[in-house]
Amino acid sequence: MDDGWQDLIALTDLHRGWVTRATLGNRVLAVHDTPGGVYVTAALCTHGGADLCDGYFDGHLIECPLHQGAFDVRTGAPIGAPATRPLKTFAARVLNDRVQIRLT
Repeated sequence: MDDGWQDLIALTDLHRGWVTRATLGNRVLAVHDTPGGVYVTAALCTHGGADLCDGYFDGHLIECPLHQGAFDVRTGAPIGAPATRPLKTFAARVLNDRVQIRLT
């Protein structure tokens, strides 16, 4: 039975405490290594399309490098203007030293 979980990146390939770019098929994703675990979001800002992997990351906050819009990586919620639309988030887990995401 396919439960939708797919390998994304090895834990050893993560930038510890930071954001790591990863791809799965045609999806470009941001893997956020937070104090509370690993979270995965779309890599592009919903405001200006900039690559969030190039932005500032602190705890659970990712800030866009283009216009400094900010998002909570746990929920995708925009928490700083000019961002108003949420980021797409993916269910993530660590299994056998690999970050996996669930595609449904």
